[in-house]
Amino acid sequence: MDDSPGESSESGSIVSNCHSLKIGGLHNDDGCPRQESPTRIGESRSASPIGCVGSRNTSPSRQKVIKTKPRGLDEETVSTFGKVVHPDVQMEDDIWAMLPEDLLNEILLRVPPFMIFRLRSVCKRWNSILQDSSFLKFHSQVPSHGPCLLTFWKNLQTPQCSVFSLPLKAWYRIPLTFLPQWAFWLVGSSGGLVCFSGLDGITFKTLVCNPLTQTWRTLPGMHYNQQRQMIMVVDRIDCSFKVIATGDIYGDRSLPTEVYDSKLDRWSLHQIMPAVNLCSSKMAYCDSRLYLETLSPLGLMMYRLDPGYWEHIPARFPRSLLDGYLVAGTQKRLFLVGRIGLHSNLQSMRIWELDHAKITWVEISRMPPKYFRALLRLSAERFECFGQDNLICFTSWNQGKGLLYDVDKKVWSWIAGCALQSYNSQVCFYEPRFDASIC
Repeated sequence: MDDSPGESSESGSIVSNCHSLKIGGLHNDDGCPRQESPTRIGESRSASPIGCVGSRNTSPSRQKVIKTKPRGLDEETVSTFGKVVHPDVQMEDDIWAMLPEDLLNEILLRVPPFMIFRLRSVCKRWNSILQDSSFLKFHSQVPSHGPCLLTFWKNLQTPQCSVFSLPLKAWYRIPLTFLPQWAFWLVGSSGGLVCFSGLDGITFKTLVCNPLTQTWRTLPGMHYNQQRQMIMVVDRIDCSFKVIATGDIYGDRSLPTEVYDSKLDRWSLHQIMPAVNLCSSKMAYCDSRLYLETLSPLGLMMYRLDPGYWEHIPARFPRSLLDGYLVAGTQKRLFLVGRIGLHSNLQSMRIWELDHAKITWVEISRMPPKYFRALLRLSAERFECFGQDNLICFTSWNQGKGLLYDVDKKVWSWIAGCALQSYNSQVCFYEPRFDASIC
């Protein structure tokens, strides 16, 4: 059953037609795609005019009607930057070569961001357009390009990454070969940037990258350079980002909170988190505040980013809560997601929202039993939960499934063709943006 949210936006046949271009050698110096016969696996190159890209049938009775598809690939198609499925679609090279500049820009603006790399090899004219900073800025503002789910895992110590586009309902593979060869794990994503932390030998390091532009840089070392729980936030208006490292305990002492500011390119020291017993290291960033769950004292620890200090919020958790995840929503909304119930056959998944005025959790939704049973067949089965823009995603590694809940529309839906690669995969929401800068 495919109940994935989002609808593919309409576009011309540019996406489908571009699949029939062979990447890496399909351009002329005059800026026009030249005629080339697509080669399929296991077949030799054909010289027949019927198989040539750009061949024209002059007879009206033999004209082939080209049906356009929604923007992107078929629902179950998995693409990579270097491997594409080539449908039998003929291109009229004379037409595409003579398109007015404004019309060509409008068409290319609707191409999914994961296909821009391949289209740069078509011709000099397209390469110039697709690398223009103003074009990339406008391309990033098209709302149907996101959000996406980014899945990160390691296969024989080689980092792997797949992205599921919710609007296009398709998986794309993103190569991470441009990243350094040290052990790292996913911190999170914000504003088109992805943050990783890890060990380069015995040194703890943090890096931030843009998977689309394949640019990255390592952040300078912290004052207390130890493995920390971290979260990254991007300020689009200020064109900057910050990385917050919470005050963990190292040895017999508590480490101070440290904040990296990309504008200053340095870490600053802040207040040490008061001694608390944390429920989980999972954090949620909402309205310039960082939240963590605590058992003692019971409630939440809140870190105000601007003044840089911690305070306790005595928000008691719902009764019989077995496990809980804090999820940040829009407009200062903070959600608590978790299983409730003492007996396995009576468990259910529920969602609460924090009433900031009354400092209480208010239930707003329950996962329907059929989804709960399909997602978690065992009472002790591990699941992950994260959110963005009032979308909450549930993943179960044992079942290899992903479930999405739209808080605003109150709609539950399975993620189509869910490609959760392994039990140690890490997942987060990701918004592909070419204009997201690491500088």
